[in-house]
Amino acid sequence: MIIGIFRSRLREGATRYPATAERMEALAAEQPGFLGIKSFQAEDGERVSLFSFESLAALEAWRDHPEHRDAQRLGQNEFYASYSIQLCEPIREARFAAPPRGRG
Repeated sequence: MIIGIFRSRLREGATRYPATAERMEALAAEQPGFLGIKSFQAEDGERVSLFSFESLAALEAWRDHPEHRDAQRLGQNEFYASYSIQLCEPIREARFAAPPRGRG
């Protein structure tokens, strides 16, 4: 599994960003090996998206998708004041889920 951390700040007036981001999320979900994405925005305006793919090859295929490449160019030319991307592979995983509480 590959996990990506995409941190960004939008430029003022990036009015086409929401529609483009929505389209990219829908398109990514159709890609083989895509596992999911969650996005958040901090009070200071920084945005963080966490995404995951089954493999580096699946992520690279998404990176190189023609419509995604067009969106990347828009991002650099219109949407983002700054961004960074980090790719990671989990070295350990642990999970916990509390059991359902009984009624009563």
